[in-house]
Amino acid sequence: MLFGCLVSTLLFTSVLTGVSGFSVTTSNANVQVKENAGVDLTCSYSADFGSNPRVVWKFKDRTGSQKYVFYDGNPTGAYSNRVTMYGSNLRFNKVTRKDNGVYDCEVSSTDSLFKEARVTLTVLVPPSPPLCRVPTSVTTGKKALLTCHDGDGSPSSQYKWYRNGIPLPPEPSKISGFQNYTYRLNSVAGTLEFPSAKKMDAAEYYCEASNIAGPSQRCKALKMDVRDVNTGGIVAGVIVALLLLVLLAVGIWYAHKKGYLPSETQKPNVVYQPPSLYGGEDDDGDFKQKSSFVV
Repeated sequence: MLFGCLVSTLLFTSVLTGVSGFSVTTSNANVQVKENAGVDLTCSYSADFGSNPRVVWKFKDRTGSQKYVFYDGNPTGAYSNRVTMYGSNLRFNKVTRKDNGVYDCEVSSTDSLFKEARVTLTVLVPPSPPLCRVPTSVTTGKKALLTCHDGDGSPSSQYKWYRNGIPLPPEPSKISGFQNYTYRLNSVAGTLEFPSAKKMDAAEYYCEASNIAGPSQRCKALKMDVRDVNTGGIVAGVIVALLLLVLLAVGIWYAHKKGYLPSETQKPNVVYQPPSLYGGEDDDGDFKQKSSFVV
């Protein structure tokens, strides 16, 4: 009698709180598969959804962009040639690196009950030879940044830097023989940074990219020199510039002294006199009586 009361109480509480047996699950929430191979993403749901629930598969890539893979009983355009459904499972006959991301299996009943299960798909792609950038020359005390990137590896590659063929530990202060080094190594971003370069940092450097999909790949070793500020060269440059200024001043003074340059005080004074309206050169423009004139 007591047990029956407890069961009735639990059922009544479930009705009040909305708790039910509706569930959507997957047998493998993290799937890894080689590129160009086929794979199944599993999804199952409880009988509470009825005999003909609506099943939808959606995909979200690593950038956050989302789209439908299977909708209204059919694969969408981009997946029509390589995706099928059996039951509520999603089957790829071939995957590419662009399929990396998260897949949601959404199940809903006719009375709008809704649940979902999530599957993360990782398409395995070996790394390619990474692109490395190493400065050829750095001034002592200045910052030096070395970068390394592999654009193909999936999952994303991890990076290791080598100095003269010897691997650099991520934390040099904890390794015997590296305590005097002050670099910062980021194995995820692939950067090797020297906040204040020293003469001892001059060496040949190369980077190695690796992941679980295939063999590691390296870039070509590149040499980085660390040089002191060329004080002598700077002083010599200043002296040469001053000598050129002195020579220019002497040249201008000499040209001025010899009269090669025009002087503002030697401009010619030119007065314009219009021609007379009444006669020749000896007329001054006024009418005068001549001695031969007889009244």
